[in-house]
Amino acid sequence: MTNDLKESFSADSPPAPAALAAKVRTLAPSMTRSMQRVAEAVAGDPAGCAALTVTGLAELTGTSEATVVRTARLLGYPGYRDLRLALAGLAAHQQSGRAPSVTADIAVDDPIADVVAKLAYDEQQTLADTAAGLDTVQLGAAVAAAATARRIDIYGVGASSLVGQDLAQKLARIGLIAHSHTDPHLAVTNAVQLRSGDVAIAITHSGSTVDVIEPLRVAFDRGATTIAITGRPDGPVTQYADHVLTTSTARESELRPAAMSSRTSQLLVVDCLFIGVAQRTYETAAPALAASYEALAHRHTPRPR
Repeated sequence: MTNDLKESFSADSPPAPAALAAKVRTLAPSMTRSMQRVAEAVAGDPAGCAALTVTGLAELTGTSEATVVRTARLLGYPGYRDLRLALAGLAAHQQSGRAPSVTADIAVDDPIADVVAKLAYDEQQTLADTAAGLDTVQLGAAVAAAATARRIDIYGVGASSLVGQDLAQKLARIGLIAHSHTDPHLAVTNAVQLRSGDVAIAITHSGSTVDVIEPLRVAFDRGATTIAITGRPDGPVTQYADHVLTTSTARESELRPAAMSSRTSQLLVVDCLFIGVAQRTYETAAPALAASYEALAHRHTPRPR
């Protein structure tokens, strides 16, 4: 799946300028170090890089002209000229006043008001990056598989397990059989029971969590449709995924572990998946959801004294 996914990132239609920074963050971990320097330069200073020739950008980043061109193509542009045009568009977008000047780096002595502002900005950026990089063709295929599945198994550990539980309970409330497995042994023994017509979903930001990859591999071998939700489209988990939904690359700092922003990104993806399934199964989903609301209504009504 990895090669197919990389080809999808280099589709015929170049990404919109506003999506360029998101694509850099998503693909940077899979690039060589020299290509990362080029990508970081164009994402960090689009206006400055837009004014450079291919030779000038190569000199600025200490790489070669060939590396600059390869980076442009990996980012989805036919050549460096197209990348320069996108950089100019991104620079104009940023200078329009829509890009906040606040950074998401939180210091130990930051006032709480600054913490709120920085976290809010970072969450917004994470969601925007995820939306920009999410392949809607892959998402549509995942929705179609889940909407008709006999059974849906979801695998995740740590913070990703919380996202898996959220998806499972949502799907259950619209009448689907969905289970979230956090115990790696139970995940594998349940995956053995899957077959064609079932769906297995692995959630792992790193794309390399063994306890998530193993049950997905078993489900894949058993003929189930497999879906990976990951921040690493080149990660090992994609080897066993029929469909890959890419999340934003997490921003990590001393006070903000990667699990915080990766969870935000994952929740957006599973919400998109859930809404798509609910749309596809509306005739059964709507009454099932109404019944679940009715069953819990008395628990939200204040009791008379």
